[in-house]
Amino acid sequence: MALNATILDYSEMLKAEFSRRTQSSPFARLGMTLPALVLSASTCAGFLSSFACAQQPDRASTPVVVQPGAPGQPSRILPPSTKATLPPRSQADIDFMQGMIMHHAQAVDMTALIPSHTNNKELRLLGARISRSQSDEIKFMQRWLAARGESVATVMPGMPGMDNSGRPMSLMPGMLTPQQMEALQKAKTTEFDRLFLLGMIQHHRGALTMVNDLFNVAGAGQTADVFDFATDVDTTQRAEIRVMESMLKKRQSKERR
Repeated sequence: MALNATILDYSEMLKAEFSRRTQSSPFARLGMTLPALVLSASTCAGFLSSFACAQQPDRASTPVVVQPGAPGQPSRILPPSTKATLPPRSQADIDFMQGMIMHHAQAVDMTALIPSHTNNKELRLLGARISRSQSDEIKFMQRWLAARGESVATVMPGMPGMDNSGRPMSLMPGMLTPQQMEALQKAKTTEFDRLFLLGMIQHHRGALTMVNDLFNVAGAGQTADVFDFATDVDTTQRAEIRVMESMLKKRQSKERR
């Protein structure tokens, strides 16, 4: 009994001391005891935490598909089942890509002759750049056609291809004839340099004609991928034509001395 009384007295003493310290604190002016303050703070923190969680997006929810509106028009939220679709096909775009693959393939074949036919370092650098860029572009065009279920005709570069009916068709603009390709293969050193530069300038100008013809067809070359590719071909090959013309002028200048 004495032990219980001692514990009870000690408990009462602690309560009295706790009450005294609480009442002397700044929070006593607000009519709040420390336990009440702690409870209030805990409740507030819990409320803020719940509010913050409510503001967080549900990561498991389906992503929202938004279609931007035209200038001055609001955007539109589309159904979650909305899927991207390719732009409408243009036969002119398909013909351009198929034809340019064959056109590029002949240029790559021409550059493949350089290592064994000339020691001209400037020409070797030019050939390497043309081969690398046009090989990459061939891969792009093949992917573009495959994504649309279109086939890529396999023909020997420098030889006439076949149209959709299976009949032989004439060479595309700028492509070297079989006779020109044969002459290039037989030439060596400086004569090879001359024939290569003349032939590649002719080839590049043909590509510019193909780009121009594409854009002259109503509705052709309007999608972003075709437009960007065709304009890049035009810009790049114009620049390379200027380089090759400069190389020819230097060569002619040396021959006159």
